[in-house]
Amino acid sequence: MFKIEKVSSEIGGKEIVIETGHMARQAHGAVTVRCGGTVVFVAVVAGSESEEVRDFFPLTVDYRERTYAAGKIPGGYFKRESKPTEKETLTSRLIDRPIRPLFPEDYLTEVQISATVLSFDGENPTEVLAMIGASAALLVSDIPYTVPLSAARVGMVDGNLIINPTQQELEKGDLDLVIAGTPEKVVMIEAGSNEISEEKMFEAIGFGHEAIKQTAKLQLELMKKAGKPKKEVKPLEIPADIIQKVTEIAAPEFQKVFGLPTKEEQEGFFKNLYEKVISRLDTKAEGFKEVYVKIAFSRLEYEKVREYMLATGKRPDGRGERDIRRIKCETGILPRTHGSSLFTRGQTQSLSVVTLGTGDDEQRIDALEGEQLKRFMLHYNFPSYSVGECKPNRGPGRREIGHGALASRALEPMIPFDENFPYTVRLVSEIMESNGSSSMATVCGGTLALLDAGVPMKAPVAGIAIGLVTDKNRWKVLTDIAGIEDHLGDMDFKAAGTRKGLTALQMDLKIDGITDEILREAFDHAKQARFKILDMITSTIGAPKELSSFAPRITTLRINPEKIGALIGPGGKNIRKIVEETGAKIDIEDDGRVFVAAVDSAVADAAIARIKGCTAEAEVGKIYEATVQKLMPFGAFCEILPDLDGLCHVSEIADGFVKSPGDYMRVGDKVTVKVLGVDERGKISLSIKEAVPGGLPILPEDQRVIVEAEDRPPRRGGRDRGDRGGRGGRDRR
Repeated sequence: MFKIEKVSSEIGGKEIVIETGHMARQAHGAVTVRCGGTVVFVAVVAGSESEEVRDFFPLTVDYRERTYAAGKIPGGYFKRESKPTEKETLTSRLIDRPIRPLFPEDYLTEVQISATVLSFDGENPTEVLAMIGASAALLVSDIPYTVPLSAARVGMVDGNLIINPTQQELEKGDLDLVIAGTPEKVVMIEAGSNEISEEKMFEAIGFGHEAIKQTAKLQLELMKKAGKPKKEVKPLEIPADIIQKVTEIAAPEFQKVFGLPTKEEQEGFFKNLYEKVISRLDTKAEGFKEVYVKIAFSRLEYEKVREYMLATGKRPDGRGERDIRRIKCETGILPRTHGSSLFTRGQTQSLSVVTLGTGDDEQRIDALEGEQLKRFMLHYNFPSYSVGECKPNRGPGRREIGHGALASRALEPMIPFDENFPYTVRLVSEIMESNGSSSMATVCGGTLALLDAGVPMKAPVAGIAIGLVTDKNRWKVLTDIAGIEDHLGDMDFKAAGTRKGLTALQMDLKIDGITDEILREAFDHAKQARFKILDMITSTIGAPKELSSFAPRITTLRINPEKIGALIGPGGKNIRKIVEETGAKIDIEDDGRVFVAAVDSAVADAAIARIKGCTAEAEVGKIYEATVQKLMPFGAFCEILPDLDGLCHVSEIADGFVKSPGDYMRVGDKVTVKVLGVDERGKISLSIKEAVPGGLPILPEDQRVIVEAEDRPPRRGGRDRGDRGGRGGRDRR
């Protein structure tokens, strides 16, 4: 019989409950993690032991959200969940990145982690629960994973830090920080913020780490109650003679890579050295496997190159620890786009292109939290030619989605989505070549392109990647890491922000954590480098340019919300007619804001005039040129504005006694009128004699019209089109 075990603790004022033994008992490890009404299930399975020798760890993480968790049915024709959404992909990466380096080095068996959201209460986010669940499921399984990895989310509202904030607190706060770590050290950081200082960010990381210690203790308690005996890890044994021969041939050569400035030269050096090693080995000997040579060569490369960097302080391309590669900023390089730039830093290059759209172009996302609208979209493309490779293009993968999300998080807080800038913005980053931190190149290139497009950014944003090389006693923090330093280093620390503070942060490690001292120095390296890059950006383009002549001009009007019905018309007839006849795009908000977009100013002016005509209100005391619409025995109904009529009583047509309005005017005549008043029902009173001294002259007898009473109301008596109309004139029977 399986026994259900449960542990719980209150963290940040909320109870977190971890349970195992209830579901998925054939999985090697399975738990549910609950906070409030949100429940995430995580199962882990390891593949069978294989005789195949691998030089990588095949870990797969798959996080999925079921719409039933929020009481919804999926949209679309098939009515079921399909490919992972962007959030699901990002959360899968969020689990994978910190947990991967905590597996034993020699454990190379395939492992799959599956996380599923079973219930969502609309308040407590799921990502942290999934991260805690992944570690807890591994701990209770027989997989040789023994380090409790925990996670915490930190928000900040009105300057106060909050552990595991609700969805509502995140939306109104200035910080969304997710950190993962062991009880001793922080392993991963992912943050978006609104220009928070490095000091405040460091405080938030420490604040979150205290919560991590509590949930890590909870996992160890569950492991003690329900954990299975761990499988033994068989060390990867490489024949001693291969290790010896690889060392003899290659060890003296590795330092020659220092002084080779380009990626091609460095990769060519390692390729030639490896071929030299292979050529001097007996590849036909019994038991020989080339994978042994690859592993031995990689380990030796890792050891020798890092040792040389730690001992000498030199970097492969000759730079110092804080040196940034040569930067070139260019704007306006594409003639027909709304905004463009080319940002080059060393051998990393981003072509960024901005397109401005209207409200119709907003991205609508059907999420567990409800429908979401995105007015800023950043799409990051990483084609194989950017690294000199030949591979099929199968659309954006997890890496592209993750890098794009990081750059988007960095730029979005600085784009003023308000009434003065009612645009939808799409930014595309095409990575033309890559040798270190193309996501931060996207941030810098994105700022240039946004300013080139005329986007009134609150402040320019720049980003930089910081690396680390360390051993037991020594460490060096490196600014602007290149590919070789990322590959052989221990940390990828990316920081983006303005001169005022940070807007995005991401840290991944290949070791089991870093100290506060190293983290503080990484912050300092990133801040100094960011300021230097911002100087280069502002010297290239100091302020937003004028909007491109190819971009739509959006004019914002404000109308009385009660007039929205008149503007739209029955079944949308009026608004469709204006759009079709003028060619403008029109968006109407419930609060009375109307956005008119057109590339041609004449088109916009025509649409604006039509909108004003449909929604204008009569002003008491103002004189209008009106058209006579209907004659009645008691007066004339005159149209003073499109679809807006008023009544000119017989007593207001001319001085003296007026027997019939037909003696003075005919339907279709143009007359000058003055608005005398508008009553509580919207009825408009007009006067001709107040506008024209003496009023209208009487018509010749042969031009006069006989006016008879009609038993139907006028077309519109001062009420909005789309209403049922007035009750008719005062003499209606």
